[in-house]
Amino acid sequence: QVQFVESGGGLVQPGGSLRLSCVASGRIFSALAMGWYRQAPGKERELVAPITTSGSTDYADSVKGRFTISRDNAKNTVYLQMNNLKPEDTAVYYCNLDPPIASWGQGTQVTVSS
Repeated sequence: QVQFVESGGGLVQPGGSLRLSCVASGRIFSALAMGWYRQAPGKERELVAPITTSGSTDYADSVKGRFTISRDNAKNTVYLQMNNLKPEDTAVYYCNLDPPIASWGQGTQVTVSS
């Protein structure tokens, strides 16, 4: 069963940047479509950015042009580069398969505040 460990979150000012990492284990990573998800306080978890096994990407409208998802199959890792962060990006960020049929990891907290 695949498991995920997310890292890279923190407190950042509006306009700042963060790079999140997610290491996956337990399966053949290169054969898995992956995604970054987030859950803000009082809101449902949402898909922010998916990436296919071949590296094709897509983005939620709210992050398009600011976030970039990528993957390194040799390291079993998927990344989320987040630029020009806004207070509304504050959430716990998770990675999972796309669709998210695996167990959730602990996530990483991203707080955007001045």
